[in-house]
Amino acid sequence: MWTAIFSIIALVVGLVLGFFIGVFYLKRQMEKMQSNPEMLQKMAQQMGYNLNSKQMNRVQQMMKNKKMR
Repeated sequence: MWTAIFSIIALVVGLVLGFFIGVFYLKRQMEKMQSNPEMLQKMAQQMGYNLNSKQMNRVQQMMKNKKMR
């Protein structure tokens, strides 16, 4: 019985920690993209968009204005 309880607790703790680690990693990657237009362009192409230089500047400006929390 204790094995089942500890297994469930370990699963919940693992899911919560995994979520917060994932959020932290994603925020860090987004901050890196702000200053690297090549990474932004690559991400846009993976999503099926092709950004010209004006659109790229606009995206970078929007990312700089929005504070990452």
